[in-house]
Parts: sequence; C-alpha cells; structure tokens
Amino acid sequence: MRYANYMSECAHERSLAGRLRLSVVRLNRRLRAQRTGQDVSLTQVSAMSTLHKCGALTPGQLATKEGVQPPSMTRVIAALEELGYVERTPHPTDGRQAIVALSERGLEYVHATISAREAWLDERLAELGDEEREILSRAAEIIDRMAEQGNQ
Repeated sequence: MRYANYMSECAHERSLAGRLRLSVVRLNRRLRAQRTGQDVSLTQVSAMSTLHKCGALTPGQLATKEGVQPPSMTRVIAALEELGYVERTPHPTDGRQAIVALSERGLEYVHATISAREAWLDERLAELGDEEREILSRAAEIIDRMAEQGNQ
C-alpha cells in the first residue's frame, strides 16, 4: 500500500471516529437535558442511575462505578439522602460500612427521567423515515458491541 493511500484511509477513519464521537456526545447531552426536575444535579442523576442498574452498593463501590473519589461520592449520597432519593442501611457484615439504595421516591424519579428521555427520543425517531430508523437500529447493535469490547 502506498503511503498516500494509507494516509487517506487513516484520515477517513479518524474522520469517522471523530464524527461518531461528537454525535454520541451531542445526543447524550440532549438526552441528559430531558429530566423531570432540576433539583438534582447530573452527577446525582448518574449515581441514582447506577443504583437503579446495579442495585444497592456501598459508597465505595458506587464511587468506583461512577469514577469519582469516595469523599465526592459521600457528598453526593448525603445530598440525595437529604432529598429523600436514597436510603442508607447498615452493612450486614461490616459495621464500618453502609449500604446505599434508591428509596421509593428515588426509584420514581429514575423511572420518570427514563420516561422523559425515551419520550424525547421517540419524538425524534418519529421524524425519521423507516430506512433511517432501520439504520439506527443496526447502528445501536454495533455501538453496543463496541462498548462491550471495551470492557473486556
């Protein structure tokens, strides 16, 4: 392969990677904006979403999953507890630890946020033609597969 052809192909790949990255970031930003209330920060919504997905966790486990330092997560949990979105219970085997779980109010908030985001996305998808929706369906499968490969 000639160098010029190689550089041309690499530039195209970077271009696709850059375009895809930017598109995913923009879509994520728009979806995150679709939430039921502004009394909760995006960091707090993220922590509640992780608890919804993973179930009850220790503060340290939640901090690890969220990619933040434990003291930062302690502040997030305290704020969510004050709002009534999470509950802390003693750890069953380690008296130094607590278990954090979504409260009923927190679960309702997460479900409402998911519904708001999916309603917004359903509206955008309804604006597309059948062929475009089929392409996005295939793209979602590919993106899921790419995301899973990154976790191996």
